[in-house]
Amino acid sequence: MRPGDRYHKWVEWSEADGVYIGRCPDVITGIHGQDPAVLYRELCDTVDDVLRHLESEGRGLPVPRVKPMQEVA
Repeated sequence: MRPGDRYHKWVEWSEADGVYIGRCPDVITGIHGQDPAVLYRELCDTVDDVLRHLESEGRGLPVPRVKPMQEVA
């Protein structure tokens, strides 16, 4: 498992901006693009890059706090 797999990421449409927004709030604010599949791959790559940078500087990785919604019984 890659370190970035511990963090919740998602892509959603922003009507106000007219683009898809990719988010991973535990690591970055977000990125945007026109194709949701491409954007998700770019989001994962960006999160991995940020985490590698933090590790290369000897800084700790952020604690994963945002969790996907769980199914309500």
